[in-house]
Amino acid sequence: MRSNRIKARDGAEITWYHAANKKSRMEEAIKSAVHMIEADILLRDDKGGNGDPIMAHPPETDSDNTLREWLKEIVKTNKGIKLDFKSLEAVQPSLELLKHVEPHLRRPVWINADILPGPNGSSAVVDAKGFLDTVTSFFPNVTLSLGWSTGWHPEKHSKGYDWTMVKEMAQICNTLSQPVTFPVRAALVRQSVSELCWLLQQSDRYSLTVWTGKQDEYSVEDLLHTRGNFDKSRVYYDILEPQNSEFKKAVGIEY
Repeated sequence: MRSNRIKARDGAEITWYHAANKKSRMEEAIKSAVHMIEADILLRDDKGGNGDPIMAHPPETDSDNTLREWLKEIVKTNKGIKLDFKSLEAVQPSLELLKHVEPHLRRPVWINADILPGPNGSSAVVDAKGFLDTVTSFFPNVTLSLGWSTGWHPEKHSKGYDWTMVKEMAQICNTLSQPVTFPVRAALVRQSVSELCWLLQQSDRYSLTVWTGKQDEYSVEDLLHTRGNFDKSRVYYDILEPQNSEFKKAVGIEY
């Protein structure tokens, strides 16, 4: 808002580039008009287990792009970043690199990990205490993006985020002081509105970021239902085409 890049306090106005990991995708994201660039970090697997942080999403284990190279290019832009961690081991070496470029980061920085098992999700999540202690020791004011591991199957009726899941998350977050956004899967939000409304009511520091898997089935109507049930300044939409353009058109946002 302050730099006149969006017209209203509306999370749907923020535009995203997802998985800007490979150099070609990073370059495309930098050239694009998006506000926020999302990317994934793993440790390059070497024999000592202390490889460089690289930009890749499982099942990939290697990349043509390291975090060091990625940050060198990103700091030249006016874009915010969301860094998604798949393992606790990658967090500290990555934040050390991020700390070096901190004076040049002029836009939002979000740090993301799945810290709890969620609907149809695996129990292999990033340790919540280890993640939060590490991130807050480096960046006490950064926006934390704290999610649940999820699964989605077109043949099965997918249950949403239940009361146990949101209450466990609220308990973890109630001692934090920084902004927290909860990434929630678009295909699972509609059946979880009561639970997620309750979660956002626990603090005005909380927001939702709606995301989607490539194969997920969800409609623009589902997105409009979400928009109608939450304060629009507290929900972001990092979603794919064609729903992204159709949703923006339906809510009157030029895209």
